[in-house]
Amino acid sequence: MTPSGVVFPRSGPATMADDGDALKFCSTCAFSQACLSEGMSKHALMDLHVLVEHVGPLHAGEHVFREGDPFTAIAAVRTGTVKTYHIDRDGHEQVLGFHLPGEVIGLNAIHDDRYPCNAVALDTVMLCRFSFPKIALLAQRLPNLQQHLFRLMSRDIGVASMFARDNTADERMAAFLIGLSRRLAARGFSPRRFQLTMSRTDIANYLRQAPETVSRVLRRFEHEGLLHIKQRDVEILDIPRLEALALSVLRE
Repeated sequence: MTPSGVVFPRSGPATMADDGDALKFCSTCAFSQACLSEGMSKHALMDLHVLVEHVGPLHAGEHVFREGDPFTAIAAVRTGTVKTYHIDRDGHEQVLGFHLPGEVIGLNAIHDDRYPCNAVALDTVMLCRFSFPKIALLAQRLPNLQQHLFRLMSRDIGVASMFARDNTADERMAAFLIGLSRRLAARGFSPRRFQLTMSRTDIANYLRQAPETVSRVLRRFEHEGLLHIKQRDVEILDIPRLEALALSVLRE
């Protein structure tokens, strides 16, 4: 790790991803669908010298990169949760997002060639690191991969603006929980049972609410039979009702 705390570039030889086999991607790979649609297997990517480097484990509180660090790579979360945030002029932390297995961090650094925010592990995190120059060259050959990168960037923009609108505390919390549920389901995890790896304070910061508001809304949801929550473990009991409450935020 460099003095700045960034774990991206690393000295020494890259470690090839060893998930699956020569023809199968990791089940949470952020790029597998785009590559497979172009007929690219893991073996073909190795032939093109698009090396996937495993980074980690990082433990809670360790930074993946820090604001201002030079941009060299993007990364897909393999296990764990990564929080992105920045510090405002008054020295206050503003949470930008929570990134789950299979999701990509670092795309917002493309424009300025520097990371515009901080990324920190919330629990034990493993990453797959992709050299951005090599991914960019590969995208020139694989139109579907280029389109996939654009979709990922578009998704980040949409998520960033989701909670900027004037919605109630209940609507914001419902949208947050349904969003987590859908993102986990898309990667093959349970949409009903999951753990909130982020603190109540971080959730409140992200939703632009007070921590006591978050706790109060969660207690009310449990009282109304929408979910069961024990410490950080959540079980959604009534997805349709929660989705209906989240509708105005998710814009469906």
